[in-house]
Amino acid sequence: MLFAAETWVAVAFLIFFGILGYLGVHRTILGALDNRARKIEQDLAEARRLRLEAEALVADYRRRQAAAEQEAKAIIAAAEEDARRLAVEAKAKMEDFVARRTRMAEAKIAQAEAQAIADVRAAAAEAAATAAGAMVAGIARGDAGEALVKAGIAEVKAKLN
Repeated sequence: MLFAAETWVAVAFLIFFGILGYLGVHRTILGALDNRARKIEQDLAEARRLRLEAEALVADYRRRQAAAEQEAKAIIAAAEEDARRLAVEAKAKMEDFVARRTRMAEAKIAQAEAQAIADVRAAAAEAAATAAGAMVAGIARGDAGEALVKAGIAEVKAKLN
């Protein structure tokens, strides 16, 4: 049993671990593991801090987005109200314009009618005076008849005009 390979492997293994223990390799390994654990804890703490900052930024951006949406809705509502108001004003101006143009056209028509009536009256008076003059001239001859015709024509013209 003393010469078995497994025995010598076990003895070499114990000597190897004894040398490692004597040199303090276990402390170095434990220190490296502790340093690695501290680094991982620091990385986790940094990750938590960054996550909290990111959540705060997301919340801030969501608040800003909601505020921007509300502002956009307010701007749209104001623009719609302005458009309605402008449409009402334009309609009122158009109706006023049409009413003024209608009144002007009616006034021109009334003036043209009055002018036509005056022209017809003048033509009728002229025709009546001429006809009356011819009739009276046929009835009354001489100086007395002529004076009577002239007076009658003047009177008819005065009454018709």
